[in-house]
Amino acid sequence: MTSQLEVENLQAGYDDLQVLNEVSFSLQPGQIGCMLGPSGCGKTTVLRAIAGFEPAWNGRILIDDIEVSSRQLNLPPEQRNIGMVFQDFALFPHLRVEDNIRFGLREMPRREQQSRIQEMLAMVGMLAYARAYPHQLSGGQQQRIALARALAPAPGILLLDEPFSNMDVDLREQLAREVRNILKQENNTAILVTHDQHEAFAMADQICVMNEGSILQQGSGYDLYHRPANRFVADFIGQGVIIPATVESPTTVKTDLGLIRGKHKIDAESGTIVDVLIRPDDIVHDDESTESAIVVEKAFRGADFLYFLRLDSGIEVMCLAPSHHNHKINERIGIRLNVDHLVTYSRN
Repeated sequence: MTSQLEVENLQAGYDDLQVLNEVSFSLQPGQIGCMLGPSGCGKTTVLRAIAGFEPAWNGRILIDDIEVSSRQLNLPPEQRNIGMVFQDFALFPHLRVEDNIRFGLREMPRREQQSRIQEMLAMVGMLAYARAYPHQLSGGQQQRIALARALAPAPGILLLDEPFSNMDVDLREQLAREVRNILKQENNTAILVTHDQHEAFAMADQICVMNEGSILQQGSGYDLYHRPANRFVADFIGQGVIIPATVESPTTVKTDLGLIRGKHKIDAESGTIVDVLIRPDDIVHDDESTESAIVVEKAFRGADFLYFLRLDSGIEVMCLAPSHHNHKINERIGIRLNVDHLVTYSRN
């Protein structure tokens, strides 16, 4: 299948500062991608280069097999068939909702404009607000209108620049799911830029984890969580701790928690000390277990507790337990391992 977007060995930056280091990825038609990483990692620069706001120093960008950016070429944004949703929505405050959406349809006949506006408002569940002004809408409603305006001209690719960052955590995830459903319904290709992994998980098919201008790993949210390629990804995605272990066999290590077996071969000889990633869901609270640990700290999360536990060896780990298991600080509780993804790293 031909890629709708192809980014090849992209280098870009500002003035004399190089920000992107040979970034490469692709998106198929209808696929939702995400650039995920901390502030300053270069993810917004990738989006700006795709949009045509920043030139490519090296490498190239292709949209529908047409080169739009390279060292010799920088096609203007209006010739790239893209739509954008910004962090601050960028709605025109003096225009009603319907006229905000109409803004990108000015070359269309008036009757077709009105039909498209109605279609977009129905798609985002905002038909009743056609005559409202942006200040009369909630943040979530404004976001839906911004999405409708960006999709109205039927762009080939939609770019979303931290579109949920001004909202509270629960609304961010809810809107991310809603936007995903809308994009999938319309079979739109899109790229989300965010620093929030939960937004990325809720919305994207493929996620690129970035740091210091490079993509460190690309994959589904499941793969990034359970098979992080390096320590940065392991630390940035989800929660967990790194503990020492001794390689017992090509697929087994020995830790203070006991033996851990995996399906994939460990790239180290028997007897080598390696580091192992242990997630909170890798440790199960079990009153019947002969293994135990001391509760050092705990965080109530509604449906569950996140327990911070100290083993007798002094090593600390985390454990998720249903919230009806309410244990006190300094209490000893039974635990057992439930690891089905053995992730090891060579020691520094």
